Amino acid sequence: MLDHPISSDNQSHKKPKNNLPSRNPIRAFFYKTFQLFIILLLQFFVLQFIFSTPSKSASLLSNRNLPETILLPLQSPPPPPPIPEVIISTEKSKTGSDSVHRKNGGGLSSEKLVGKCEHGMVYVYELPAMFNQELLDNCGDLDPWHSRCKAVSNRGLGPRAAGLSGVPENLRPSWYWTDMFAGEIIYHARIMDHTCRTTVPELATAFYIPFYAAVAVGKYLFTSYTAKERDTLCEGLLRWVSDQPPWRRSNGSDHFIMLGRMTWDFRRSKEEDWGSSFVNMPLMERVLKLSVERHPWDPLEIGVPYPTGFHPKSKSETDQWRNYVTTHKRTSLFTFVGGKRKIKGDFRGILLSHCQNESDTCRVVDCSGTRCYDGTSEILEAFLASDFCLQPRGDAYTRRSTFDCMLAGSIPVFFWRRSIDRQYELFLGDEPDKFSVFIDRKDVRNGTSIRKVLESYSRDEVRKMREKVISLIPKFVYNVKGSDEVKDAFDFAIDGVLKKFREQKGKKSGTVIRKSKLI
Repeated sequence: MLDHPISSDNQSHKKPKNNLPSRNPIRAFFYKTFQLFIILLLQFFVLQFIFSTPSKSASLLSNRNLPETILLPLQSPPPPPPIPEVIISTEKSKTGSDSVHRKNGGGLSSEKLVGKCEHGMVYVYELPAMFNQELLDNCGDLDPWHSRCKAVSNRGLGPRAAGLSGVPENLRPSWYWTDMFAGEIIYHARIMDHTCRTTVPELATAFYIPFYAAVAVGKYLFTSYTAKERDTLCEGLLRWVSDQPPWRRSNGSDHFIMLGRMTWDFRRSKEEDWGSSFVNMPLMERVLKLSVERHPWDPLEIGVPYPTGFHPKSKSETDQWRNYVTTHKRTSLFTFVGGKRKIKGDFRGILLSHCQNESDTCRVVDCSGTRCYDGTSEILEAFLASDFCLQPRGDAYTRRSTFDCMLAGSIPVFFWRRSIDRQYELFLGDEPDKFSVFIDRKDVRNGTSIRKVLESYSRDEVRKMREKVISLIPKFVYNVKGSDEVKDAFDFAIDGVLKKFREQKGKKSGTVIRKSKLI
């Protein structure tokens, strides 16, 4: 009996749950307001976490396919400043190479550019430094035998040609010891200052990839590096550029690149073969290539002149040089500049012996070994003093010497059709017989006298060929910088690219555009 009253008493004294706020409406209002504030605060932090996490994940995923040996930035670099002026400088970076100086000049507005650039405008990618500038910074490692720092200095022009003879004194500052494979660096420096360069991708007709492929691949060509090592940087470049919006829109069909070495150095088909497979990589299938020696049957390749040592600053300097070589006294019928090689049946060795046996009419500059590697006045003097210059094939079918010869007003003599046919038509035209002589190498091997062939040309015929050669000089030299008063090899190359892409777009849209001959 005692249990029940105690239990009943306990129940009668229980306090109602959460009953206190209901007794006071004001306190209930503040209590609910506090609860709502806490809920909103929690939602704010949750939303912050949701919207910030995917961007980081996406950035990481965008680099998922890059090779382990190449570290690229998680985001694309910002676009370059509007139409900067490239200042050629010898100031050294921390690693020893020339640094790039840009000065924001009074660039034209987008509207004025569109009106001024009849063939369209070009956009230049700002690549990660490993694909261009870092290669120059590490110039001491580009060659297994000697430093390449001089060759890549001064924005590709090389050191000034101090002590050069055979040149008018006021033109000597425009002469450099320019390396034959420095074209990529020269093109990059020039295109950054090009009148029709735009920093707005949507306004561009063409997209330039300033990758120093020849510099990157050159260090691996003459040693026992694997095929993978020769291709690593090229593959990394293509992965980067193929992830850019302009590429994704066109699959690379409006992109172009300059190759500073012969095309064959980038066309390896088997792992054990020579060179890189860069041009044969699937992502390069639609990219237009500028090359110092093109594949004659590749419609997406344009042959451009090797750089010579003369880089005029103005039209007046170009005209003065042309007048100089026109009136220069020539004392030899022909000349040969080159060296024989230790290979069976070496044709250059045959020409060297032939010229030495004709010493009364032929002038010889024996470049065996590395004697002519860094340039010599003797080469220019020989070309200036001769009516003709012998141009056998070099490491490939073409030679830088062809343009050195023509720059001096000497008439080139070819022994392989492929040394000139279908190579530089954008610059030299498609009628090489008007400015050169062809003698089949087989005839020379069988005893044909080069001297007698050249003597068969009348003085009037020689004069006309020389006039044609000299008229072409402005089209194959690379000026120090661009100018509205005269176009140079770089300008003709870029015009050719823009015309080709414009025609390509015209065909897609059904617009009729007059076809220009580029190859």
